Formats: sequence, structure tokens, C-alpha cells
Amino acid sequence: MWQQLLQEIQLGNIKSLARAISLVENEFAGYESFLQNLPQSTTKIIGITGPPGAGKSTLVDALIGEIIAQQKTVGVLCVDPSSPFNLGALLGDRIRMSEWYNNKNVFIRSLATRGSLGGLHPKIIEITDVLKTANFDFIIVETVGVGQSEIEIAGLADTTVVVVVPEAGDEVQTMKAGLMEIANVFVVNKADRPDADFFVKNLRQMLAPAFANTQHEIAVIKTIASQKEGIKKLLEKIIEHQQHLQSSDKKYWLLAEKAYHLIQQKRMKDIDKKQLKEQLEKTGENNLYRFIEKF
Repeated sequence: MWQQLLQEIQLGNIKSLARAISLVENEFAGYESFLQNLPQSTTKIIGITGPPGAGKSTLVDALIGEIIAQQKTVGVLCVDPSSPFNLGALLGDRIRMSEWYNNKNVFIRSLATRGSLGGLHPKIIEITDVLKTANFDFIIVETVGVGQSEIEIAGLADTTVVVVVPEAGDEVQTMKAGLMEIANVFVVNKADRPDADFFVKNLRQMLAPAFANTQHEIAVIKTIASQKEGIKKLLEKIIEHQQHLQSSDKKYWLLAEKAYHLIQQKRMKDIDKKQLKEQLEKTGENNLYRFIEKF
């Protein structure tokens, strides 16, 4: 079954791709062997992150449009916040991308964070690797943009795009250390708002010291995603960054980060939240430090 699925995915069968993702997501028997036999892919991952309200979904929608206009194909993973009770995805933002669902050159999949504290899906590495076998020209991963996800996406994506808005001055200043480290491209979205040019100028000044430590300059692009403005230039900068990616120390840090998460996940495999809840109810234990000593 798995071998047939892989062959069908490589031939561009979208239904087989969707099925394989679901089987991997739910750890269906044989999924580990399937992952171990995935062929090597050179497709690069574009990570889109940033604070809530920055317009990430609208930007991704506009990027899809530009990619399709260039007669290329794209696979998109949208990581949504999930309910802590049923772990289902809250899919409101996906409505903005609804026009692409029947386009044969676009594959969109929404994933719930399933309680993952970092804002990414716990199987995001495996799912992106499955997506790579489908031979898309571009793969985009959009995060929920909460807390640690801005940093976590850097461990997954080859090119990390951080989306902010002109009013985010204080927010960027607060997140400065982490953002400077992970961003390959900054997007100032909703650039038709007041003080956008002043914000861009300040952002470039903040980034200036970082340029000395990187071989590739961190681009700052102004966009108005709702009007598709600045999107072509953004895609050009993303492609430019990916062409300059080298077999460098960063590449192996990225692989080490992925390996760390996979090992962590494997060792936590026998820990189930539902069982933890039932044991806490049964024992009435309120001291979690005593409780976790049993594991």
C-alpha cells in the first residue's frame, strides 16, 4: 500500500498525497518505514510567520496567485490554532484561500497545532517531507504566529519570511533578538498605512548590524497583500535567497534541529494526554512534580 501511495504521489496524484498525509499524521501502521524510504528532494521550504493580525493568510493567498501566474506549482501547509479539548483546527483564515482549492497546480492542507506549544503541528517535519516527494516547485508553511512559532519555523524552513505591520514597532523591538536571528526576508504588510515608510527605515537600521554576520542581506519588502502589491518582488527575494543557500553550517544546524524534534517525539510516543488526564482524575494528585516522577 505504502509503495503504491509513494508512486502515485510522485506522479502528481493529489488524492494519494492527501491520504498519505492523513496516514502519517495519525501514525498508521507502516508510516515510519514509508518515511524512511522517501526519496531525497531539493525542494526548499518557505516559512511564513509573524504576529497575529499581520495579514499572513492574505499574503500567502497573494503569493499563491503570483506563483500560479508564473505557471509554477505550490503546496501549502497552513497550521491553525486548535481547541485544547478536541484538538481540531479553527479554519477561519482558510476561507481567504478558497479560490485555489480546485486549482490543479495548488495543494492546500490545514493542520491543527494539536496542543503543540510552539505553534506548529507535532508532525510538521514528516508532513513537509511527504509534500516534497510530490515535486511542487514551491512549498509554503504558514504558522499560527504565536510565541515560539516564530523561532520554531526557522528549524523547519529554508527561507523564513517574517510578516509585520507598520504599527508593530514596539512588538518588533521586544522580539528583536529572535527575529533578527531567524528572518531571511522581512515583509512590512499593509504598507498603505500611516508611518509605513518611517517603520521600514527604522527596521532597516535595526537590521544593519545583522548584515555584518550574514552572507546574504536580509531584505525588507513593503506589501499591500489585499491589493497584491509588492508580491512579485517578495517572490523574487525568496527565490534569490534560496539560490544563495549554501551547504553551510546553518544547513546542518537546521538538520540537527529537525533530528532533535524527531527524537523527542519518538521518546514521548508512549505519553498520551488523555491517559494523563484520567490518571490525574483517578489519583487526585495536584503536585505535578510528584506526578511526573512516575514516568
